Amino acid sequence: MQDQVNHIRKSIFQITDERSFREVTLEIFRFQAMYNPVYRKYIHLLGINPSLVKDIKEIPFLPVAFFKDHTISIMNGPFETVFTSSGTSGSSPSRHPVPDLSIYKESFSRAFQHFYGDITAYCILALLPSYLERSGSSLIYMLDDLIKKTGCKESGFYLYEHDNLFKTLLTLGTQNKKILLFGVSFALLDFAEKYELPEMDITVMETGGMKGRRKEMVRKELHDFLKERFHVVSVHSEYGMTELMSQAYSSGNGIFRTPPWMRILVRDSYDPFSYPPPGHTGGINVIDLANLYSCAFIETQDLGRLQPDGSFTVEGRYDHSDIRGCNLMVQEI
Repeated sequence: MQDQVNHIRKSIFQITDERSFREVTLEIFRFQAMYNPVYRKYIHLLGINPSLVKDIKEIPFLPVAFFKDHTISIMNGPFETVFTSSGTSGSSPSRHPVPDLSIYKESFSRAFQHFYGDITAYCILALLPSYLERSGSSLIYMLDDLIKKTGCKESGFYLYEHDNLFKTLLTLGTQNKKILLFGVSFALLDFAEKYELPEMDITVMETGGMKGRRKEMVRKELHDFLKERFHVVSVHSEYGMTELMSQAYSSGNGIFRTPPWMRILVRDSYDPFSYPPPGHTGGINVIDLANLYSCAFIETQDLGRLQPDGSFTVEGRYDHSDIRGCNLMVQEI
């Protein structure tokens, strides 16, 4: 199996067009249908023969809720780490075991370069208190690695040190360095209410979520306030999750784009196995080919809208949706 893993892995980050994406996608589907026990049983219960799947839209997507109660992996271990979600009140956190962290590093490093260029041109200042205050966050792992790669001594996590963060931003604003202020929504909002930034070469990026810390706001309302206080034309966003190995990015207006090895499909809200035309709101399905060791085909609980060019927006989440799609089958696996 390891030789096959090595072969497939090389092809993931060499995808250049739709044809190569389709070929690698179908290869990974058949590979995971054979070697991932949970995914294999799920496909069997659906009555699907993997060898007969010829099109991407015929691939079954595993409901993300499976990560709460099952080990979703092609391997039994050992694992270099297990990423965990924060969970919500009364629900179990998701667990994503990772046997080889190097594929995650390659994925987020290549994605950053794809959308933003050379990491060493940046200073990254991170406001992620809700993530830093627990263990097992894949987001913290990513930001920590990117921060180190910047080579900028001011790069780092600032937790609740708003005064120090503001002084650092003012200092960096006088230097020839790109600034990325990356934060969870409530932390950026807290900081913006206290400080107004002068005009400078800064990218502000939010990763969503008030996490019960602030009253929920629609994205436009949040972004309008941040734009006014930070004097930026747009607010960028990051879309990722514990169960994935890749991220999509938005450079403004909540319109996300994926790196070449990642795609979004939007399923019908009431039939998880059909796909309406672009422009319709439905459930977000993610193809993340960097999720080689886990499952590359995830049915999320997010609602979104796909555009004809492959970009997408996130419109919200299903209500009371711990388990979507084939929920009866979850009990059998």
